[in-house]
Amino acid sequence: MSQTIPTPHGLPMERNAGPFDPPRELTRLREARPVSPMLFPDGHEGWLVTGYEEVRQLLADTRFSSRQDIGVLHVPYETPGMPTPTEPSPQIPGMFVAMDPPDHTRLRRKLIGAFTVKRMKQLEEHIVDIAERHLDEMARLAPPVDLVKEFALPVPSLVICELLGVPYADRETFQVNSAKFLVREQTLEEKVAAYGALTSYLAELVTGKRAEPGDDILSDLARDEDLSVEELVGIAFLLLFAGHETTANMLGLGTFALLEHPEQLAELRANPDLMPDAVEELMRYLSVADIFYRYATEDIELGGETITKGSTVVVALLAANRDPGRFDNPDTLDVHRKARGHVAFGHGVHQCLGQQLARIEMRAGFAGLLRRFPTLELAIPAGEVKLKTDMNIYGVHELPVTWTEAAR
Repeated sequence: MSQTIPTPHGLPMERNAGPFDPPRELTRLREARPVSPMLFPDGHEGWLVTGYEEVRQLLADTRFSSRQDIGVLHVPYETPGMPTPTEPSPQIPGMFVAMDPPDHTRLRRKLIGAFTVKRMKQLEEHIVDIAERHLDEMARLAPPVDLVKEFALPVPSLVICELLGVPYADRETFQVNSAKFLVREQTLEEKVAAYGALTSYLAELVTGKRAEPGDDILSDLARDEDLSVEELVGIAFLLLFAGHETTANMLGLGTFALLEHPEQLAELRANPDLMPDAVEELMRYLSVADIFYRYATEDIELGGETITKGSTVVVALLAANRDPGRFDNPDTLDVHRKARGHVAFGHGVHQCLGQQLARIEMRAGFAGLLRRFPTLELAIPAGEVKLKTDMNIYGVHELPVTWTEAAR
């Protein structure tokens, strides 16, 4: 079986099966060899994992480390502006996604209280209000409008700003720098400059909150004397960055997917109670944060293969979420599907901390949009929509939409 497909040279990234589907090479690889060797552009012989069961097993096994300071993490695609890594990266304080237990556990535990299901439930009405306000503003505009600019980006940005206590007036600064930080092909100088601009902004913010705490998550954390300012900055960077980029991309790309599946859209409009299931299905179907990395700290057996110590392992979440071994007709968008169990939020100790918040924002966003704009449609041909194939989180750069009349 494993001989039927050649070893990939670099990560297949071209969206050649359509804007919502994994690259064809990944689908073929998952069928033939779900744990496959892969030759990286710098010559490293690492691994690519595409099967659902194998991805879950890997993400639950902390021998596959998230740390970048213990071994060289190789990049699976050409990065013209970036030097080839030859040594581990220093660990960034507070950056708990790049940590293993017990360091990861210590920081994550401090945040769990901020993201309880109960607290998120209390926020739900407020999030619905935020979505509705932006839809009011959008309805006053003459179409066509860019849904990303007018709705998909501002809603999660405002929510995360309020939650963290970041002035919404500063959103331009962090949105521009977040976007720069996510570009795949850029020079090290550009990446460092974007990261530096964000962290110096956040350092000022958390220092202010330590002096005069308010009623927000960063103030709660700033009251904790165990956390250094550097750690607070790292945590704030992660929450701000993850809290608006991923949800914004899901709202934009999810709307595009629904408009391209009119029968599913009609079904969802006719049965608003399907929205929680539809959100899970859109998460599974689109998996915007689709590629993760791990470092093998010892020789590990996975899916009948031996992954040798020191290997960089690329985890393909979108391919895993389209595995027919786990989901029937996985390449079909079906708002009736019970898609829970998908790995779009990750799995194991690093499973997304803000997943309840993201679900509430998507439910409020999609429900409001479908109700208020019953004649919503693309304003350009689907093939002309600019896809974020150049970014580390997938989505659409713009989504020009139009409508004949907005519901009041």
